[in-house]
Amino acid sequence: MKAIRVHEFGGPEVLKWEEVPDPAPGPGQVVVRIRAAGVNPVDTYIRSGAYAVKPQLPYTPGADAAGFIEAVGSGVAGLTRGERVYTLRTLSGAYAELTLCDAGHVRPLPGNIGFTQGAGISVPYGTAYRGLFQRARAVAGETVLVHGASGGVGLAGVQLARAHGLIVIGTAGTERGRALAREQGAHHVVDHNSPGYLDEIRAISGGRGVDVILEMLSNVNLGKDLTLLSRGGRVVVIGCRGSVEINPRDAMSRDACILGMVLFNATPQEMDGIHAGIGAGLANGSLRPVVGKEFPLQEAAAAHQAVMAPGASGKIVLVP
Repeated sequence: MKAIRVHEFGGPEVLKWEEVPDPAPGPGQVVVRIRAAGVNPVDTYIRSGAYAVKPQLPYTPGADAAGFIEAVGSGVAGLTRGERVYTLRTLSGAYAELTLCDAGHVRPLPGNIGFTQGAGISVPYGTAYRGLFQRARAVAGETVLVHGASGGVGLAGVQLARAHGLIVIGTAGTERGRALAREQGAHHVVDHNSPGYLDEIRAISGGRGVDVILEMLSNVNLGKDLTLLSRGGRVVVIGCRGSVEINPRDAMSRDACILGMVLFNATPQEMDGIHAGIGAGLANGSLRPVVGKEFPLQEAAAAHQAVMAPGASGKIVLVP
């Protein structure tokens, strides 16, 4: 099969298109024929060597994929060859024509969700779900600010919050991104490049502040986020590209919390809860992954450049 391989950490140019052996499932494992693979910012951090956990070289990037079961190992119950699935994570990497997975790390892909949409489920929706409901403990009636609402995680957060009865404020830096956030369910949309956007958010909240913030770029926004919170408000740090200076008094005066999170810190029981909730939303149509750009698998380097560019608009996927 063909796959993307990384033999050294570095820039997008280290992503190599190579021939590798087909994976074979062992006990408790399945092989998935990939129809689309998702590209996430974390993939670029791992590739560059900047991520806290580094894979053993060489490796194939990617955790998100959608396709169908190609082969089933011994001891696997409830999964059959030809079944449509999406992956929670993989053993051999998702930027490939085939990937090896533990059987517990695939989930059924509903018939109303296409493969390219399916490649944008696990990390974006899992991250947004964990941030909203397992870390921030958001409840219906609260106000949530999705800071960076037009990217994969941001749009997932907008849809999840709207479906669970929260008042949703989304920010985006382009008109296209703001239109997309509004289309996907944000009650209010703000241009975070506008000099007065903080005052606009305060006005939308009636001056009381927002209860929850999903923050995709905390090294730029965290200090300002703390000034937007209501009493007892929570900021969930989802993305960060460097250090930031904050004034702790902004948190103290509000009894506010700064909550870090990494999706893969979730326990198996928490992961089951995450994907039970996501699966229900996919099936009933309240969750609808939005594909922004598709790249051929061999153009993974271009996809890595695109996923880090400003003005995100939907999920970036690779198609074998």
